[in-house]
Amino acid sequence: MDSESFRRDGHQLIDWIADYLAHPERYAVLAQVEPGQVKGSLPAEPPERPEPFESLLEDVEKIIAPGLTHWNHPGFFAYFGITGSGPGILGELLSSAFNVNAMLWRTSPAATELEELVLDWLRQLLGLPPEFMGIINDSASVSSLCAIAVAREALGLRIREEGLAGRPDLPRLRLYTSEQAHSSIEKAAIVLGLGQAGVTKVAVDDEFRLRSDALEAAIKEDLKTGWRPFCVVATVGTTSTTSVDPVPEVADVCQRYKLWLHVDAAYAGAAAILPEKRWSLAGCERADSIVMNPHKWLFVPLDCSAFYCRHPGVMKQAFSLVPEYLRTPEEDRVRNFMDYGIQLGRRFRALKLWMVMRAFGSEGLRQHLRAHIALAESFWGWIEASSDFELLAPVPFSVVCFRHRPCGLPDNGETEAYLNRLNERLLESVNGTGEVFLSHTELNGKFTLRMAIGNLSTTEAHVRRAWDLLRQSAERLDAELRPAALEA
Repeated sequence: MDSESFRRDGHQLIDWIADYLAHPERYAVLAQVEPGQVKGSLPAEPPERPEPFESLLEDVEKIIAPGLTHWNHPGFFAYFGITGSGPGILGELLSSAFNVNAMLWRTSPAATELEELVLDWLRQLLGLPPEFMGIINDSASVSSLCAIAVAREALGLRIREEGLAGRPDLPRLRLYTSEQAHSSIEKAAIVLGLGQAGVTKVAVDDEFRLRSDALEAAIKEDLKTGWRPFCVVATVGTTSTTSVDPVPEVADVCQRYKLWLHVDAAYAGAAAILPEKRWSLAGCERADSIVMNPHKWLFVPLDCSAFYCRHPGVMKQAFSLVPEYLRTPEEDRVRNFMDYGIQLGRRFRALKLWMVMRAFGSEGLRQHLRAHIALAESFWGWIEASSDFELLAPVPFSVVCFRHRPCGLPDNGETEAYLNRLNERLLESVNGTGEVFLSHTELNGKFTLRMAIGNLSTTEAHVRRAWDLLRQSAERLDAELRPAALEA
């Protein structure tokens, strides 16, 4: 592709993207395709000869786009809503054009130094202390994996050098997190050789927050039976309910037993840029490490995970491995990010974060977060005013957990079983419209619907439409499905 072809085709693609972002509702938010349909619509063998860009774009429009679930759709209310904003998309394009590898300072000085700068900007917005060093990873799963690896290295047990297997001198290591923690924490334990048996899932309170008393009790019991407690993972904004663990209390426990404290604030950490939500990161200044994802609620395109650690020396000790071909004359005067994580090849992710932060400004980011929180509060209010729906968890941010519960039903096990079936069918029905996409979780045995608001293009009209679809479908399904035994 010569420069003129690139210019022509690039203009065509940018025009297509601009139209897509302006009218995302022309596609169903949840892909309305059957398994194998997309693959079956494309040739089974690679093309022998070059194809014109117009043909590629035509297939994108006719086959690929209809086969996507559109996370940039204003009716996307599943999981944690994300937005690939205009400045972020352009930053991603520019990063791809530069195509640099940000592994060493030398391999692109601006990539390293911009990453240092923009993560310090973000640290200031979050109210974290200056001793936290930041690095950008792809996801919170990898950031938390790295945090736990550093916590393990901090034990001084020569696990980096000698491994875990076949060492009678090595106690079994225990990691603690809540029952509501993200599955990536347990997966990190599997990858790092701790095993699922090395993870204790601590009980939560009525608001789905980790109980610090149960945490301390578990630690004491493990010390009696020969385990070596070493790390606690607290969560600010759990995946199911966005509950906030009592980090100050957890930090007290960690201090008493000299345990590493990692905080997973992947979603809700962004809320701390709001003065009225700064409480959500209370105690995190005492953590050893923390992760938050700008690609979740700061409008940066996937992927961009900001990982902060107050012990960069231990990080480097855990991960640095420098063969001769990666040695550089300035390595004692610069930061080579390859030394602080598991990746050697590193994308220039800082560029899109920098462009988003400059294009929106801190106040612009705050304005949009407040709008999302206000929409969630409106939806929450509609539920509380309804006699046929109920709230199932607190709403500290922009996610609402609820279910349909027709009034007049008896309060017994048969009713609960019916409500689970009813709400599962309700979710299928609403998502099947293609207008909105909600997700679910399970809370105290109850099938729970989740409304997660976080897209830049979502307005009250979209949230109201979701509410109307829920009520209409709920009334119809209850009339169809309710067993005679539950009739009032």
